Amino acid sequence: MSQNQNNDIEHLLNNLSDNFNHSKEIAIILAAGHGKRIKSQRSKMLHKIWEIPTVERVYSACKDGIPDCNTIVVVGIKASDVMSVIGKRNSNKFAFQKEQMGTGHAVQTAMSVIPKNQDFDTVYVLPGDMGLLDADTMKMFKEDFLNSHYDMMVLTGVYSGDPLKNYYGRIVRVKEKTIDGKSSGEDFGKVIEIIEYKDILALKDDSLYTVEYRNKKYGFTKSELLEINEYNSGVYAFKFDKLNQLINKLSSNNAQNEIYITDLIYIFNQHGYSVGAVSPENDYVVMGFNDKAVLKEMEAIARRKIFDRLKNIIEISDPDDFFIHEDVVKRIEEMDKKGIPLDISLDKGVYIGKNVKLNYNNHFGRAVFIDGNVVLGENVRLQNMVHLSCFPNQQLIIGNNVEILWSDIIKGNIQIGDNSRIESSVNITGSDEYPTRIGKNVLIKGTSYLFGTVVEDGVFIEHSVLIRKKIRAVKDENGNIRPVRFYVPIPEGADLVRDIR
Repeated sequence: MSQNQNNDIEHLLNNLSDNFNHSKEIAIILAAGHGKRIKSQRSKMLHKIWEIPTVERVYSACKDGIPDCNTIVVVGIKASDVMSVIGKRNSNKFAFQKEQMGTGHAVQTAMSVIPKNQDFDTVYVLPGDMGLLDADTMKMFKEDFLNSHYDMMVLTGVYSGDPLKNYYGRIVRVKEKTIDGKSSGEDFGKVIEIIEYKDILALKDDSLYTVEYRNKKYGFTKSELLEINEYNSGVYAFKFDKLNQLINKLSSNNAQNEIYITDLIYIFNQHGYSVGAVSPENDYVVMGFNDKAVLKEMEAIARRKIFDRLKNIIEISDPDDFFIHEDVVKRIEEMDKKGIPLDISLDKGVYIGKNVKLNYNNHFGRAVFIDGNVVLGENVRLQNMVHLSCFPNQQLIIGNNVEILWSDIIKGNIQIGDNSRIESSVNITGSDEYPTRIGKNVLIKGTSYLFGTVVEDGVFIEHSVLIRKKIRAVKDENGNIRPVRFYVPIPEGADLVRDIR
């Protein structure tokens, strides 16, 4: 990394980091890795699940589940990209792991940015790729840790498939009997260590794996270890003083020459501290990903969760092919609480972005795309492949009883009045300087394009190109508003055009 890149990162670290609040809880989010198997130039932590980067999902789960919690986000590869996505947040600091030397080293890096005069009771550690983690799980994990009086706790998953396809590290717990047949007593069920899958495979089939816990020895066969279905998720809770005391005792004395946070279990046990483990209600929340296939599986789970929330409120024709941003989902649920049927329906492939405001009796045809500050009135029908969008500083407002037909593209600073109809093959755009304003009861059809144009109520436009025009509603001798048809502006470059003979 060049000196200029280092300087840029230092600048972002200083500008985007905030002071901690007075909460006694702090969470460390590990987002320094790149993820070689994901085969992407983008940071692994910035791959999205349901349109939100995984690191942001982990951050939100932590903040929502443990309100007022301070946070440290550890960045490394693609540090600037990750910091820019998170941005400046209250009570959050960034720590830069210049060399990726393992999860334990990442926690050491995070602990180094905590002010010496600030003390905490509890510290949580979370991987930045666990994009299905939710606030309820973090709340549960916190409560279980505090009620257990353990010094360290691991959030674990339970694997239900073929043990030989379980590549996670196993949670090794104290057995009922020691190797010489004595009772383990009150130690039964306590966590001894995490043993990695590849280390289990390396054991001889006929040998006994022995491990000591509080001066008692326990034995496990290779098959026993393989069949342990409780695995390490990478989420931990610690009593802060104990972690602060022992974090720098981690070493890289292993074949990979890396510092692993899992070694803290052994170190905690050595010092007579207690280690426990707990599993979440929904096992999918502890999923992380190392490749595109698992990421796609996580996306499918997120989609199913959204569908389950909405399936009895609105109509979604294809549960496997739609997108509604979670903020919109929350607003739909709030509308539903009023007790008025929404009558909102989505055909296959509809995309509805974060800031879209839906309304009663909205229908979206196949592959409709809506994104930006788009406000829909009641009884709006968007036919197949309609595109509505605008920039963040703009607003696109559709009135009541409006119908927009197939494949129309409507983008920018625009208002369309009540009872208007935009037929197929129409494009409408509007800018900050030249907004487009379409009145009530307007009909636009044919191959038409409007930009920065104001159309008064009741006008009929057909096969016209209208750029920065005002269209007046003028009645003929029979009292009907005169149409605008076949209007084409004077072309530029006409002298460059020649017939081919």
